[in-house]
Amino acid sequence: MIVFGSTGSIGVNALKLAQKRDLKISALACGENIQLLNKQIALFSPKFVGIKEAKNKPLVRHESVFVGQEGLERILELCEDELLLNAIVGFAGLKSTLKAAQLGKTIALANKESLVVAGKFLKGAKILPIDSEHAALNALLEGRQGINKLYLTASGGAFFKHKTSALKRVRPKDALKHPNWSMGAKITIDSATMANKLFEIIEAYHLFGLEGLDALIEPRSIIHALCEFKDGGTSAYFSRANMRLAISQAIFQSRELPVLKPLDFVKLPDLKFHKISTKKYPLFGLKKALLQAPDLGVIINAADEVMVGKFLGGRCGFLDIAAGVFKAVDRFGTPRLEDTEQIFEYDRKVREFLKG
Repeated sequence: MIVFGSTGSIGVNALKLAQKRDLKISALACGENIQLLNKQIALFSPKFVGIKEAKNKPLVRHESVFVGQEGLERILELCEDELLLNAIVGFAGLKSTLKAAQLGKTIALANKESLVVAGKFLKGAKILPIDSEHAALNALLEGRQGINKLYLTASGGAFFKHKTSALKRVRPKDALKHPNWSMGAKITIDSATMANKLFEIIEAYHLFGLEGLDALIEPRSIIHALCEFKDGGTSAYFSRANMRLAISQAIFQSRELPVLKPLDFVKLPDLKFHKISTKKYPLFGLKKALLQAPDLGVIINAADEVMVGKFLGGRCGFLDIAAGVFKAVDRFGTPRLEDTEQIFEYDRKVREFLKG
């Protein structure tokens, strides 16, 4: 397996599973955490290593170190492994997904932005989603017919119990306190704004080819997805809130390996579902427009990355994140993407607009 984003939470958990199952790791790549990367190199002895910045190359304890995006793409060309786990955070992971798809590799995809902005250009690619909700949908849809609607679930993020009026005063450190999951900063903020669930909706659209998609808040993160059938029946997928389950299913393509302790249904707390309020979570109000015009994803994603960065840096308030996204959507409208180069052009223009 090739692992891009090896020092992030998904990469670290994937490597722990790989170690348990004696899965050979032929290539590792990370951004800035060279200290952890060196530990991973010592443990897995990969043939190739990739890093983000050339300045860190002397610090890496390996003879074959590739740098930057060109380096990642070269690793994909040189490495014969058929499986890439792409856990690079944000838009930066897109080119690696496109390259792996071009080379015919199987992609265990934790980089949701790849599908959000370029889903139609990845049709036919061998993609195994690494996400608790999409892994749950995979299980629920296996061999099923007569599907009416799919529901993903959301925890509601750090501010589920906050009143909408209180969101004007929240700070980054408050938004980073996710109640159920341990994730990176960007995705944790996206959970609090519900941008993450908006992105997962369009991911599901590209992965499963269904338009009947919605989401509900289930605050305990025990039920990860629901499948509603035309005859009125509904199936639900339960599991503990732990990403190792989705990672294991993707990289081993099996549900036979013991990964998590099963739930004790007798001891389960009361479960309740809530509608997602677009007053409290205005970004989720873009769901209908995004499903009708999936190319809009490139505008929303770029704007969200810029505004989350501003919020984490103390340069704007929490509510300004959604305001900035809507501002970009109003400015650029719905693009009609003819090729992947246009994705990068729109992404650049949106970032320049919001940073100006």
